[in-house]
Amino acid sequence: MKILVIGPSWVGDMMMSQGLYRTLKAEHPDAEIDVMAPAWCRPLLSRMPEVNEALAMPLGHGALALGERYRLGKALRHKNYQRAYVLPGSFKSALVPFFAGIARRTGWRGEMRYGLLNDLRVLDKPAFPLMVERYVALAYDKPVKNARDLPQPLLWPQLQVEEQEKIETAALFSLSADRPIIGFCPGAEFGPAKRWPHYHYATLAQQLITAGYQIVLFGSAKDHETGEQIRQSLDEPAQQYCRNLAGETKLEQAVILLAHCRAVVTNDSGLMHVAAALNRPLVALYGPSSPDFTPPLSHHARVIRLISGYHKVRKGDAEEGYHQSLIDIQPARVMEELTALLSQQEPA
Repeated sequence: MKILVIGPSWVGDMMMSQGLYRTLKAEHPDAEIDVMAPAWCRPLLSRMPEVNEALAMPLGHGALALGERYRLGKALRHKNYQRAYVLPGSFKSALVPFFAGIARRTGWRGEMRYGLLNDLRVLDKPAFPLMVERYVALAYDKPVKNARDLPQPLLWPQLQVEEQEKIETAALFSLSADRPIIGFCPGAEFGPAKRWPHYHYATLAQQLITAGYQIVLFGSAKDHETGEQIRQSLDEPAQQYCRNLAGETKLEQAVILLAHCRAVVTNDSGLMHVAAALNRPLVALYGPSSPDFTPPLSHHARVIRLISGYHKVRKGDAEEGYHQSLIDIQPARVMEELTALLSQQEPA
């Protein structure tokens, strides 16, 4: 069976979608699964052994580009896909499989997709509280009514990184081989309201460096300034053991280095889901966003959150735009959770 999946466009969502690929492969061991997604997703898809090929979606996130989608679909007809799964809920995301003439096109009911999808499922959101459950439920020919009916345990995301890659990439960035790495992911897509304050990260970093670790800061270029705030808040001797790689690594390199970390401390972000899929011990810090829909899927993850519910806040009302619920998470609490996780791990 040849399968085309139209994948999501965000890091966290892409990680959640691996649950579908793993389940499809378990249901159809001989299936070839190709995933069409933005080109930046390739470093993630290449580490999912269930994925045969990553196909670049050349169109921008908001572009309808009907003619381009028709040409793209037509160009895929020679691949003879029998099935397609459309994960985004938009009308435009269902066009390529339709134009490709794929016989069975599965997805949740979304923006007027009648006809574009001929295996249209109706989503009962309370019955599937987790995003990964919604993706996995599409794998089964007979519609699943609620998450309790899904085979357990769910096949969570799981990325593969080789040991030699870790050693070579750490050497490329001149990371010390004498100190185990604790990774920090201090950024968040929608600004400071979802970030644990930089001064709390700095306090934790100082303690961990004193305990014999080195700190590596991960993120995109727009997180680099936050990383510098953390680093500059350390005393001078500690700064040499704190590397700010936010904006300095490609996603491929960040994935490898996260796999090399002894543990990870992270805000609610895409890199949090990457670290979880690498099975790294991690402490995830939540404020106004909720872990109820997309928690880190790992038995080695600990979530710290002091409030409940979902709060649509893009900027906190505390100093520097931080949210009070994240300010209230003290470094001592994070250190306690991190120490407990590290004590469960065998030394690398």
